[in-house]
Amino acid sequence: MVESYRELIVWQRAIQLSVALYRFTHEFPRDEAYGLIRQLRRAGVSLASNIAEGYGRGSSGEYRPSLGVAGGANYEVQTQLVISKEPGFGNAERLEEVEGMSNEVGKMLNSMLGKL
Repeated sequence: MVESYRELIVWQRAIQLSVALYRFTHEFPRDEAYGLIRQLRRAGVSLASNIAEGYGRGSSGEYRPSLGVAGGANYEVQTQLVISKEPGFGNAERLEEVEGMSNEVGKMLNSMLGKL
């Protein structure tokens, strides 16, 4: 049993994904400041935050919905990455990196939900 949400590998990976999204969107056109940049960053922050919030609620019955919200935020990230790919926003290598990180976090969340 972990003593803190900070020990959860899925939370650690979600934080890494959120930071990677900030780096990835840094190269987007400035006119996307209130569009995809904001959406991607918010979804990444929401993902990690909901994992922590759910852990802090103290029971698996309350943790499950928070993990579901985190999973939804991860799907938002994945959808927004597809949208950003079409017009060629951001660095292609960073895009591939964040897509891989998002897929990894998604698998971890699904595994956690299956165990609750």
